[in-house]
Amino acid sequence: MLGWTSSALKNEVPASCGDGRVTRKENSAGEGTEASAESCWKTAELPPALSAVGHLPLKLRHQILWVILIDKVASIVAYSRFENAEQFRVDGLCFLNSIIRRITTMRMLAQHTMIYLGLAVLPFLAGCTSSGPVVKRSYGTMPDGRIAKLYTLTNAHGLKATLTNYGAILVSLEVPDRAGKLADVTLGYDSLEGWLSSTSYFGATVGRYGNRIAKGKFVLDGKTFTLATNDGENHLHGGVKGFDKVFWDAKLVKRGGAAGVRFTRTSPDGEEGYPGKLKAAVTYLLTDNDELRVEFKATTDKPTIVNLVHHSYWNLTGDPNNTILDHELMLAADHLLPVDEGLIPTGELRPVKGTPFDFTQPAKIGARINAEDEQLKRGNGYDHCWVLRNQTGKVALAATLYDPSSGRAMDLLTDQPGIQFYSGNFLDGTVKAKGGVKYQFRTGLCLETQHYPDSPNKPDFPSVVLRPGEIYRHTMILRFSVKK
Repeated sequence: MLGWTSSALKNEVPASCGDGRVTRKENSAGEGTEASAESCWKTAELPPALSAVGHLPLKLRHQILWVILIDKVASIVAYSRFENAEQFRVDGLCFLNSIIRRITTMRMLAQHTMIYLGLAVLPFLAGCTSSGPVVKRSYGTMPDGRIAKLYTLTNAHGLKATLTNYGAILVSLEVPDRAGKLADVTLGYDSLEGWLSSTSYFGATVGRYGNRIAKGKFVLDGKTFTLATNDGENHLHGGVKGFDKVFWDAKLVKRGGAAGVRFTRTSPDGEEGYPGKLKAAVTYLLTDNDELRVEFKATTDKPTIVNLVHHSYWNLTGDPNNTILDHELMLAADHLLPVDEGLIPTGELRPVKGTPFDFTQPAKIGARINAEDEQLKRGNGYDHCWVLRNQTGKVALAATLYDPSSGRAMDLLTDQPGIQFYSGNFLDGTVKAKGGVKYQFRTGLCLETQHYPDSPNKPDFPSVVLRPGEIYRHTMILRFSVKK
């Protein structure tokens, strides 16, 4: 941007202005004093490149001045996306002061004029780089006075993922259909107030333990722990105040050209009955391969259990007035975990072949959902965990989802042993959500990669125990495409 980013200013402004931020100078006693924005306002000068020749007509000089001014403002805005407001203020004041002070004496090399004018369009392309900007804005005020934020990620193809630091929630995900029209393919709310009162876990990060634990109890190293019960007599999705109901710290990140947000929080020892202080993180990255990566990580200071899960509801039609029954689903799983009346796994791994639970080949969700089957009756539809073929701990394809009406397709990859498929059986039209729509029966579905429900009480299931010195990891990748 004409060479005048904040990094360039480090060499162009005098010491009193430092690098364009609030800086420190030493007095005779060696003590540091701060140089504020106002001191920069008084002392900043133009870069030497603008003071070389003064023979250009006044009108042309003024035109060039405005080009430079527009470029600088765009440059400051682009740079400050990842910086604090004070830096933005100082940088801007330093430059604007230099413009005002030197407007009548500005010099410009004539041979550079066309180069500067040509490069002036670059600021307008600043938001169109690989995995474009992360736009941060206020979302609302929490009951305790803290401000919740929204973070919107945009990739090179226009996909947009919006997140909030309340509940580390995926608020929306806009994906194009076969005609190129973007639409939000997730269920949720328009305002923070909706999420604060939600009991549906739309888009949420759930934990410490996603899914159910029977009777809210488990034994670890010979000691019985009692958890909060919030699903009848069972513990569900971390309890009464799980990870979806708390404020997370947020940090903008970039990796391999992908822009993202990393949310972190510390769950204190005893929260909702869980042992150990758990340091948890979830990172969302939107890539130019049209992938949304969701990566979980956790450590503990005492033996504990952990199963962090992402809980978005999907409707690939982009219109939540439509059901998901015509979506075509494939699950890379040959076995199912049947459940009892409380939706707790019995411990059996049941083959799906020849049952309504066979999605080893793509099949319409609505084709067999109302079949005469005891398991379907218990879940009021599909609300079960499938045992994935991949049990290596490495990322592999777990599911595909396709909506024939829009052409939108989603591949889901994970390193987890199970996937919970929930067909929106408890959506009943009572929840007023995005756009004032009341989500009706089976207008959204969940595909939750995870460890098996009630694993702490099933010694034959893969272990969910995390001990000091170990690192819990969970990767889920959502890859979007369009079928013509």
